Amino acid sequence: MINSTTNSKVRQVANLTKKARARREEDLYVAEGLRICSELNPEETKILYVTEGFLEEKGHRELLEGFQWEIVSEPVMKVMADTQTPQGILALVRQKHYTLEDILQASEKPQLLILETIQDPGNLGTMIRAGEGAGITGILMDRTTADIYNPKVIRSTMGSLARVPFLYVENLQEACSAVKERGVRLFAAHLDGSSSYDEEDFTVPCAFLIGNEANGLSGPISALADAYIRIPMAGQVESLNAAIAASVLMFEAARQRRNVMKL
Repeated sequence: MINSTTNSKVRQVANLTKKARARREEDLYVAEGLRICSELNPEETKILYVTEGFLEEKGHRELLEGFQWEIVSEPVMKVMADTQTPQGILALVRQKHYTLEDILQASEKPQLLILETIQDPGNLGTMIRAGEGAGITGILMDRTTADIYNPKVIRSTMGSLARVPFLYVENLQEACSAVKERGVRLFAAHLDGSSSYDEEDFTVPCAFLIGNEANGLSGPISALADAYIRIPMAGQVESLNAAIAASVLMFEAARQRRNVMKL
């Protein structure tokens, strides 16, 4: 059992939790909590850390079969964990790597989310989770978007991170152009949208462009859109939170695609 908070393994976990650079260099991230860890598989997991209290709960020991794991004391787990009340289990997990081709070939009719400078980890996590629920087939992001392996993002996705393909790109304009060349229609969520979001056809291969929480999409990225769309607002509200707006669009696409399948 690890009892010392100065143990090198404890310091490694704490460093990975706090620093995106450490996560990139070690190609690892920290997954915390029973729900997320129960969805991991041994091949993608370097090690699990658990407390004695966790092992005493019925069925918990069986969850560790096939994994490399180690016991840590309760005080040590509190240092390693990012949450105020740890559940007694966390894992060091190997990061996933996808290519643009992987994402474009994931479906005959891609439904993508393309993100520019989304800075709030909670927003990013919400988009990933909502995206899985709406059936998106991949996510593209620029390098100024929040780190997808930030602990807050991981918790917000509730496991969706392991199932939705994603890619950070060095040049978002080039990536958007490559996507368009493959027959994917780009829709920009934009205040200058000329049509309501529910007036467009999302049953075709499509992608939604979502911009920065404060500034929206940049001019160069907006210019690549095939259409500007808006979400009509009642009252005095001008726009929605980026994650909510993305969710509205993705689920409208899901609704349209379900209706087509019923025909």
